[in-house]
Amino acid sequence: MSDRPSDGKSAPNFIRSIIEKDIADDKYEGRVATRFPPEPNGYLHIGHAKSICLNFGLATDFDGTCHLRFDDTNPETEDPEYVEAIKNDVRWLGYDWDDKLFHASDYFETLYERAEHLIETGKAYVDSQTDEAIRLTRGSVTEPGTNSPFRTRSAKENLDLFRRMRSGEFKDGEHVLRAKIDMTSPNMKMRDPLLYRIRHAHHYRTGDEWCIYPMYDFAHPLSDAIENITHSICTLEFENNRELYDWVLDNAWDTPRPYQYEFNRLNLDYTVMSKRKLLELVDQGSVEGWDDPRLPTIAGLRRRGITPESIRDFCDRVGVVRADSRVDIALLEYCIRNDLNYRAPRVMAVVDPLRVVITNYPDNESEELDVPYWPHDVPKEGSRRVPFGKVIYIERDDFREDPPRKFYRLAPGREVRLRYAYFLTCDEVVKDPDSGEVVELRCSYDPATRGGDAPDGRKVKATLHWVSEDHSVPAEFRLYDRLFSVPNPEETDGDWKDNLNPDSIVIKHGRVEPSVVDDDSKIRYQFERLGYFWRDPVESSDSALVFNRIVTLRDTWAKISSGGDQSSDSRSGRKKSLKAQDTVGTARAPEPKDKRLPALSPDQAKRANDYVDRFQLEGDDAALLASRSELGDLFDEAVAVHDNPRSIANWIIHEVLRELKDDDLTSIRLEPSALAELVALIDDGTISGRIAKDVFAQMVESGESPSSIVDRDNLDQISDRSQLEPLVRSVVESFPEKAAEYRGGKQGLIGFFVGQVMRKSQGKANPEIV
Repeated sequence: MSDRPSDGKSAPNFIRSIIEKDIADDKYEGRVATRFPPEPNGYLHIGHAKSICLNFGLATDFDGTCHLRFDDTNPETEDPEYVEAIKNDVRWLGYDWDDKLFHASDYFETLYERAEHLIETGKAYVDSQTDEAIRLTRGSVTEPGTNSPFRTRSAKENLDLFRRMRSGEFKDGEHVLRAKIDMTSPNMKMRDPLLYRIRHAHHYRTGDEWCIYPMYDFAHPLSDAIENITHSICTLEFENNRELYDWVLDNAWDTPRPYQYEFNRLNLDYTVMSKRKLLELVDQGSVEGWDDPRLPTIAGLRRRGITPESIRDFCDRVGVVRADSRVDIALLEYCIRNDLNYRAPRVMAVVDPLRVVITNYPDNESEELDVPYWPHDVPKEGSRRVPFGKVIYIERDDFREDPPRKFYRLAPGREVRLRYAYFLTCDEVVKDPDSGEVVELRCSYDPATRGGDAPDGRKVKATLHWVSEDHSVPAEFRLYDRLFSVPNPEETDGDWKDNLNPDSIVIKHGRVEPSVVDDDSKIRYQFERLGYFWRDPVESSDSALVFNRIVTLRDTWAKISSGGDQSSDSRSGRKKSLKAQDTVGTARAPEPKDKRLPALSPDQAKRANDYVDRFQLEGDDAALLASRSELGDLFDEAVAVHDNPRSIANWIIHEVLRELKDDDLTSIRLEPSALAELVALIDDGTISGRIAKDVFAQMVESGESPSSIVDRDNLDQISDRSQLEPLVRSVVESFPEKAAEYRGGKQGLIGFFVGQVMRKSQGKANPEIV
């Protein structure tokens, strides 16, 4: 079932080799201690699963320990709900931290003491510049930064200011604590990075005890050191942080100390791996909640029915290397099928039923057939009794009144095999007189073919699954597919959400054989010819069965994407399956960058690098802005008016470019100050992001300022609870069943209710207050 080494350990990788050498050199007296340090600001996804498997797996393989430590240094985004969800996810994946559960907030006092030590030794200072001034003096990749005018403060003055920052004398942003390193360093992370900031915010664990909070790059290495971590393993985006990691420990800690090692993050096709974007999908009601089975969240994968074993196998197969790449989702699906093939008993269900009356079968009679749970290639035993009678259901797709070439299933006058039962011939087609839709088939069976073979040796070309009308059980079938319709939804024209797959869930109402009713609800099945399914753990009940499709029997996506025939015979399906297995374990090389981008000139490249370094823009976003001088100028002028570069860049790339198409900026009426004003209206809560798009459309058409449009059309965001409460109450009363489910513990429905309120308010409600 797996390609894991015979000793049960994970596949070899460069981090394992480092640990083996450290043990041989007795670097940590033979000790191995790793940690998984999530920030509790969202639910974990399959990318985190790779890190969990790596950190806990290495600790297990080397008889060490792995800590679960919550990086809870940002009180504005963290929530106990996320803490509990993360614990559940780690346990479900098969790992346990024993007594090694920690929080960065456990160390706030120690971190503060270490900060004072840096001040006392002249290696940190309180900077009273504004955020904008700090940003402007940071320099760029090609230009050094400049020293703060407050860099020469005495240790005594810095210590006094820092203690007053802690006591709450100052407002947010009035002062920060910075490391005193080198403003000319080629690594911009080393240009006097921030160590502490003022945040008058309630922390979910420490309450209002603190109003200053350490930055990640200060808290993280010291937390590792406090816990005696030996190998601090993180993804490649933290490679530039390593020099700062070392500086903090070299200057604020004694030996022994850990070291940081970076590996490739998991980039999976047909989904997004950003917690911010996943949160956006949840908040906007694009999915039902964090546990929506279409999401790559561990909660979603678990609810869909994917097993922890298959995820661990997948994480092992994708490997641990030093270069980023994209992984084809077909590899994950292969691992799921590979696991379920030996785990899931075979039963029969019909998701789109077509009624079949067997005219020559005795009236008011039925029989039971002994049917195996497992095929010959699975070394397991077991069977069940499946009832058969005069009226059965088959899949509607298994019949064609006018069959195309190479369609071998049921058609008028054609004989097929009913799985485990009899040969069946279609004699008559019954249609609805109004719609002309086929509603029933009248067929005859050959009693001599019981079990599926003909005594005279005649052959049929197709075998169909079926269920008995009188004995089968109604059920809802949720046919899940890939969340996005393109491999990399973030690297296409327009808004990334425009690439959501409209058929990512298709709901069918059919029937399933009665043997499943008394089974344990956690059993995963292979519904013959349909795929792998299990009962939805949230919404299924004994009186109303709901089955989630975990994965199809083979990868049909390539045919769907290319417009190929999805009803091809099983022979081609076997070829596809074998081909998928032959390529398993191969992570795809990175796809070409944004196809809208021409080759950049040296000056454009310099501008793009400046955007990355000064504003921390994504590389493709920066390059796209720099590739057209008019876009770069619009960005620069808008940022000069309102200092939110990422949001302004996002609006230019996704909204302005969509409006421009192939034209230049003169084709629309948009001033940089107006764009900046629009983003400011969103940032200060005057309007919602949804309303902002409508305002933008009017701006570029009329040339009006966004404020005048908002005032004229009364588009202000509704944040007053007294105004929102009636809307919320109305939505809750409109969906009593979902409200009852939410109160009963289905917390994922919160996204649904927020989305309904947003629709009812025409996008004006403040989603956070809702």
